[in-house]
Amino acid sequence: MQEYLEVNRANWDERAPAHAASPSYAVQRFISEPTFLSEVVSFDRPRLGELDDVKGVHLQCHIGTDTVSLARLGARMTGLDFSPASLAEARSLAQRTGTSIEFVEADVYRAAEVLERASFDLVYTGVGALGWLPEIARWAAVVAALLRPGGRLFLREGHPMLFAIDESHLDRLVVDYPYFQRDEPLIFEDAGTYVETDVQFSHNVTHEWNHGIGETITALLDAGMELTGLAEHDSVPWEAIPGQMRVDAAGEWRLRDRPWRLAASYTLQARKR
Repeated sequence: MQEYLEVNRANWDERAPAHAASPSYAVQRFISEPTFLSEVVSFDRPRLGELDDVKGVHLQCHIGTDTVSLARLGARMTGLDFSPASLAEARSLAQRTGTSIEFVEADVYRAAEVLERASFDLVYTGVGALGWLPEIARWAAVVAALLRPGGRLFLREGHPMLFAIDESHLDRLVVDYPYFQRDEPLIFEDAGTYVETDVQFSHNVTHEWNHGIGETITALLDAGMELTGLAEHDSVPWEAIPGQMRVDAAGEWRLRDRPWRLAASYTLQARKR
């Protein structure tokens, strides 16, 4: 099982500098515009509510653009990621924008070992995080361990129905991957990445898992959380099904043809009892 961490870390380490340099992550706008927010955080701004002086941790924070965005909304943020290259970019972004954020290197399953337990008002997880984890119940236990009583989880993620679609088909939606969590990973080999870049990569294998909505909610309930919000969206912030989606002015992609057919992402909120 340890193999998946090593394989996936090599993939993210190699791509982190390219992501930071890509216009898709808009690092220069963060530096030049003090109020600029990431598209992911902007999308959920009405649901995030008041964040002034909220103590938050962003799990699987990658290069920190969402972490900085939450800090700009008033939260006192910590970011955690298993990729040292990603954290180097995140620390650079925080320094160049004058944002006070602590970044910690650890696998997300070890977050409650390296961070103070029961001390956070907010655990935030952004798009494209859960699919790298083999067991959703272990993740939910970590979330609950980090939160103080009454603290909340805020999760925006790609929908498991989207992740069950084989995106290689250009003319129809084909369900070919598991919707539910399986013990064995889906192993992919892809020489590209999800942002605009000309960089050529060599670490191209990933190990990934899907987690159904019911599995995720049940895991959180079993960990001592109570569900406070769930919204499913017909859009996602990257071109998840190439050739079948169009982008709007906010950077959200949805199906060109009858977008109401597919739940592409969701926002889930839960509170620790």
